[in-house]
Amino acid sequence: MLTLTNVTKVFKKNEKNFIAVEDLSFTINKGEIFGLIGTNGAGKTTTMRMIATTLKPTYGTINVCGYDSVKDDANVRKCIGVLYGGDTGLYDRLTARENIEYFGRLNGLNDDAINKQMDYLSNVFGLQDYLDRKCGGFSRGMKQKTSFARAIIHNPQVMLFDEPTSGLDILASEEVLNFIKQCKKMGKTILLSSHNMQEVEELCDRALIIDHGKTLCTGTLDQILKQTNSNSIKESFIKLIKKDY
Repeated sequence: MLTLTNVTKVFKKNEKNFIAVEDLSFTINKGEIFGLIGTNGAGKTTTMRMIATTLKPTYGTINVCGYDSVKDDANVRKCIGVLYGGDTGLYDRLTARENIEYFGRLNGLNDDAINKQMDYLSNVFGLQDYLDRKCGGFSRGMKQKTSFARAIIHNPQVMLFDEPTSGLDILASEEVLNFIKQCKKMGKTILLSSHNMQEVEELCDRALIIDHGKTLCTGTLDQILKQTNSNSIKESFIKLIKKDY
């Protein structure tokens, strides 16, 4: 459902080339949660933005649901839902309902489809009492849950989640994690970027550890543990970043 082949992204910085992502390749199958793990600046968000078509790869190809991210970018956008951590991107002067409805219409949903999804997602994320309140007065956690609902209002086949529990308390985080598990059962293709290794171990079928735009290790979680002679993904990550194994 999602395939990156030899993807490289080069930026110009002070008249010099800066390689943000270098020769990155992986495939995520239907009904699979794939973790993208790395420190800040490792290339995770750049990778997600290329998949989401907001950036074009300098080299290589990205295929989403059979569509090329450059040649068929409009069709790719119909297939994906995107949630970037740390930036909810909500319109503060609009209510939660208006924010979610707006993105539903952008994705071509009619009133019936929007209302059906609104009811479902408001129950999942506990938004019933907040739907008609303006987002500017929301807590960080409530903004994150509203942003989550907005990102998937159109029921996309491929979901890109960058730090999806950022700013959420324990109970709200658990709601989000359970929903991601439910998406997996529904056959969704999920790319999860997270600094929370416990979340990675709980959710992901496979993972890729990236540093300075390069792949350090990839495979099932068990394969990563064996390759690094580690007892946890956190330990594997630290060893790979420090190159001490």
